[in-house]
Amino acid sequence: MRIILNLIWLVLSGFWLAVGYAVAGIICCVLIVTIPWGLASFRIANYALWPFGRTVVDRPGAGGASLIGNVVWIVVAGIWLAIGHVVTGLALCVTIIGIPLGIANFKMVPVSLMPLGKEIVPAP
Repeated sequence: MRIILNLIWLVLSGFWLAVGYAVAGIICCVLIVTIPWGLASFRIANYALWPFGRTVVDRPGAGGASLIGNVVWIVVAGIWLAIGHVVTGLALCVTIIGIPLGIANFKMVPVSLMPLGKEIVPAP
C-alpha cells in the first residue's frame, strides 16, 4: 500500500515539492552562510519524494545552534512553507482518494517549520 500511495503522491505533488525544496537547497548552499539550511532543505526534498513509510524524529544531540537556526528559518521561510503544506493538505482532503495525501502533507508541516535537528527514519 505504501508503494501505491508513494506513486500517487509523486505524481500529484511530491515531485514539485521535491523540486522546490531542492532549488531552495541549491540557493542556500550557494550562499555560504546558509549551508545548514540548504542541507536541511535537501533532506526535506528527499522526504517529499517518498513520505509514506518514513517519519521525522528529533536528532539526539541537537543543541542550541539548531534552536537558533530554526528560529531564523521560521521567520525567513518556515511559516510560508507550513502554510503552503496546510493549504495543499486541505485541498487534497477534498476527495476520498486524496485524504491520505493530505495527511502526508500535514505530516510535513513540523519539518518544514523547524528542519534543523531533525532526522528522517523508516517508520516502524
